[in-house]
Amino acid sequence: MSNIVDPLVGQIASRIRTERERRRWTLAQLADASGVSQAMISRIERGESSPTAVVLGKLSAAFQLSVSSLLALAEGARDETDGLGEVRRQAEAAEWRDPATGYRRRQITSPHFPAEIAEIRLPAGARVPYPAAAFAFVRQVVWVLDGRLTFHDGDTVHELDAGDTIELGEPSDRVFANTTDTACRYAVVLTRGTQP
Repeated sequence: MSNIVDPLVGQIASRIRTERERRRWTLAQLADASGVSQAMISRIERGESSPTAVVLGKLSAAFQLSVSSLLALAEGARDETDGLGEVRRQAEAAEWRDPATGYRRRQITSPHFPAEIAEIRLPAGARVPYPAAAFAFVRQVVWVLDGRLTFHDGDTVHELDAGDTIELGEPSDRVFANTTDTACRYAVVLTRGTQP
């Protein structure tokens, strides 16, 4: 079982505040750029509210970061060699849970690894939408490990079973949905590009 998520909520709060301040944005400017209310951003930054996957998607898009990057950075920056050649035990990995859907995300790679890999567990009946801007500047592959994923890529819907992959193209609004009565587990592998 993964670590308790509560410490990660505080780290996410700190990372969001740091990213906003690094850009010299006010709460109002981040609210404008993300479509998330100032009140919600303020509660998240104070650690009073855990952001949902949808809210994290909007905030990461405003920062031009992937959700994976935002969460990996929240776990804490490490030096360039930290983690290389070391085993990272599953029980030691931080896991973030969406309070709205029960979606669980575990970052597999450290912030300095050239590709970002995350393992996602999507409960039965869960649906997580992301805006197109959350996919700007990244190239991404989704690989279904267990169960079935209904993946909406703009207006196109793909039914992906265990072992299926999809390489994502130009950014579009996307929805990760589990329309079955059993959990779905998939991996997201992404690299950062230079253009949206």
